[in-house]
Amino acid sequence: MAWTAVALSDDLAAGDVAGTRLGGAEIVLWRDAAGIAHAWEDRCPHRGMRLSFGFARGDRLACLYHGWQFNGQGRCRAIPAHPELSPPSTIAVARHHCQEAAGMVWVAAQAQPPPPDMPAWPVLSLYLDMPVSQGPPWQETIAGTRLLIAPQPRSATQSAWHVVALEQPLDAAGLRAALHARRRSLEAAP
Repeated sequence: MAWTAVALSDDLAAGDVAGTRLGGAEIVLWRDAAGIAHAWEDRCPHRGMRLSFGFARGDRLACLYHGWQFNGQGRCRAIPAHPELSPPSTIAVARHHCQEAAGMVWVAAQAQPPPPDMPAWPVLSLYLDMPVSQGPPWQETIAGTRLLIAPQPRSATQSAWHVVALEQPLDAAGLRAALHARRRSLEAAP
């Protein structure tokens, strides 16, 4: 799988935890206190609870259900019910490769060269009730602003576009309105 944008960088602040989908796979995104974004399988290895319901504390993500804590490498570092226990290295969360570039958070299933970086201004993540194929981002001019649009297939019937401007938008509200109008026309098309 190539790099796929799954969020705008500005939408994931330090300590934030969010769930997303990529082609039907559930992914938890979180940013640690040092500002590093992480993308993992959205399932605690203990009881299968979604980690996206959990919380970030410093350099760890904790599961909401029993509080198991996982470090940035996905290894379990603490089990609150057994504070003296040093968890074995086999207790770990499956991780995705995660990079930030062009104002977006990107994930990939396997290591590969990083996604292209460029100066960008975040515009919005647009969620569509229609499928989109996995593919590279494209550039387009909408409302007089050059944009980079990165598609995210979320499921068989839903997708997202993560949109950044490649130049300072003169009318950000007008640009967002034009993008929402474009979404509505795409969803209404037969």
